[in-house]
Amino acid sequence: MLTQQRKAHILAVLKNRGEVVAKALSQQLNLSEDTIRRDLRELAAEGLLQRVHGGALPASPALADFSGRQAIATDGKRAIGRTAAAMIRSGQVIFVDGGTTAVQLVRHLPPELEATIITHSPSIAVELVGHPGVTVEMIGGRLFKHSVVAVGASAIEAIARFRADIYFMGVTGIHPEIGLTTGDSEEAVMKRTLSRHAAETIVLASNEKLGAASSYVILPMNEVQGLIVECSTQEEAVATYRNAGLSVMVAWNAN
Repeated sequence: MLTQQRKAHILAVLKNRGEVVAKALSQQLNLSEDTIRRDLRELAAEGLLQRVHGGALPASPALADFSGRQAIATDGKRAIGRTAAAMIRSGQVIFVDGGTTAVQLVRHLPPELEATIITHSPSIAVELVGHPGVTVEMIGGRLFKHSVVAVGASAIEAIARFRADIYFMGVTGIHPEIGLTTGDSEEAVMKRTLSRHAAETIVLASNEKLGAASSYVILPMNEVQGLIVECSTQEEAVATYRNAGLSVMVAWNAN
């Protein structure tokens, strides 16, 4: 089997099964594990999959930059944002992550809401400029342009001044075994710190993130309390999380 044929087969297995196990695939194709691992390395370098111990998982399309992500699953993101916004009560202190789904969250806050939103995302802060009842606290730091959020030591130190009722977390990958992941190490530290300064962490889980993985682990799944998923999400895709005790909320599209 030629190299390109092997790679096409690997990607087909990944699409159909949601994972590739290097040992099993090498036995199936009667090839060495070294050959399969080399193919996986090359496909990972092209951004076509995410290598993990023993094989590979789908790479998350959410690794695109902020402007690129705005075109992904926009109806689903609006529904997730609307569902998240409905969870917030007046008087609460809320951490809101960066990202396009988080933008939909703040756009759906009711005009009568009086709450404090703490964010390290300039995009989120700007969206809230016209909201009369929301106090906005900005966490500053070095601007990570890919995701349009503040990161770094000064941002981490600023988070320590707050305790939030809920943290709405954005991620690029959600996997029951790998956990919650993102594509940048400093972003992973920011998200982990925000979660540990909140009473409850809810993950904004659009379909393209479920079953996918990125390079940097934020937290294991048992350290968050819930997911908000799209109404089109298959039950088998979230059954593992429900069985592990997480709250899984379904975001229905507006009629």
